Amino acid sequence: MDTALLFDNAIVLLPEIALAVGVMVLMMVDIGRRGQDDSALLASLSVAILLLGIGASVLIWGRPPVEYLDGAVSDGFALSVRLVILIAGVLGVFLSRNRFPAIERQGGAFYSLYLLAIIGMMLMGTATNLIVLFIALEIFSLALYILSGFYRDSPRSIEAAMKYFLLGAFASTFFVYGSALLYGAGGSAHYARIHETLATGGGNPSLVFPGIALLLVGFGFKVSLVPFHMWTPDVYQGAPTPVTAFMSVGTKAAAFAGFFRLMMTALPSFHDQWATPLAILAVLTMTVGNLTALRQSSVKRMLAYSGIAHAGNILIALVAGTGAASSAAAFYLFAYAFMNIGAFAVIIAFEKHAGDDNDLEQSSLAGASERFPALAAAMAIFMLSLSGIPPLAGFFGKFLVFKAAVEAGWAWLVVIGVLNSAISAYYYLRVVVAMYFQQPEETGEEEVPLAATATRSSLFVVTVSAVAVVVIGLQPGLWADLLRGLGQ
Repeated sequence: MDTALLFDNAIVLLPEIALAVGVMVLMMVDIGRRGQDDSALLASLSVAILLLGIGASVLIWGRPPVEYLDGAVSDGFALSVRLVILIAGVLGVFLSRNRFPAIERQGGAFYSLYLLAIIGMMLMGTATNLIVLFIALEIFSLALYILSGFYRDSPRSIEAAMKYFLLGAFASTFFVYGSALLYGAGGSAHYARIHETLATGGGNPSLVFPGIALLLVGFGFKVSLVPFHMWTPDVYQGAPTPVTAFMSVGTKAAAFAGFFRLMMTALPSFHDQWATPLAILAVLTMTVGNLTALRQSSVKRMLAYSGIAHAGNILIALVAGTGAASSAAAFYLFAYAFMNIGAFAVIIAFEKHAGDDNDLEQSSLAGASERFPALAAAMAIFMLSLSGIPPLAGFFGKFLVFKAAVEAGWAWLVVIGVLNSAISAYYYLRVVVAMYFQQPEETGEEEVPLAATATRSSLFVVTVSAVAVVVIGLQPGLWADLLRGLGQ
């Protein structure tokens, strides 16, 4: 193999390679400085590594799609997913710099696992082989299991990690079994070969639908589809808030990317058969997520159930099964990254102010507009965008997904999606009402200035996220053109 061809193949995984080398450097730095307070240095190094990954992604942006050893491909869709995950990763690192003692004590372990999770997530979007897909799934899953229980002195955090691990391991067995059945159906682990075999009448088509059903359990667990969502609120509430913020975005982007590529590359000839069951799951996921979020008093649990509802919205794009729909899903995830991480950044600032690092009640936000006008305004932007109010980014994310679904003939599903968006507006606007129209309870204690508890890192994330939500909403076409989907 000549040097040019070798480079063209290796460049497919250049962002992942850059991060893998960066993780090794970070671990060596941590070992060399053991016993010293180096959490700030490790956080800065992690940001530099992630920026290097973004640079590597930009470097190969626009190149013709190239596949590496029948296992991974670099195309517009993979690069879009990488961008979402890497940006979420950078913002998540900044959130971790908010005086979290557990992270400060074990910074080397935290940031190494964090970067490994990102590598696995990015691989999900590039995988064109069932084996690579499973390896990527397990890389980021194992890292997140540990990160979810990083508060080792907190029973709630340990409980969250155990639930996530046990249910995740159970879901992985379904995933492996489903992959084996799909391999038996198509005679290959490679997506394109599975499609070629089944489309020409070969293989064993009777194994396709059991395989899809089992794979759906594995993917459904990762993206919190109903009825595989039960772990989500407990893990969101118990895990360290920076981990929750990143996981809420990164896991969805990675799992949906893997799911989209598998279904639209390996099984497009069976679209008419698998689209309807997925549409039913989308309806259940949106409805259960939104109705349950109405009852939550904890802001993190409310965002957990709202995240479940958003997973149902994104699933509509897969049901449509077109290149335009996958582009719309990439845009949706890009906007969702800023909306959700920004909301969690505000939560961290208020948690620190209240002296509670693990939960925030909606009642604690009463009167926030008078005490902390900038934070309240940013939170209002995130809540309005998540509910789909124009001209913010969240509106155009939903609009593009619904438009693609209508064009593909799924108008009835879009009607249900719009009705669910109306339901979601109630609990999102309830947060805005608490901040702007309710008065806090008088405690008799002197108010602690927010500047004494909030760090510049969290305020930076809030500012960047709020500006991004507005800018993306004002120029949606620019970003939609950059975030290309499968078949584009």
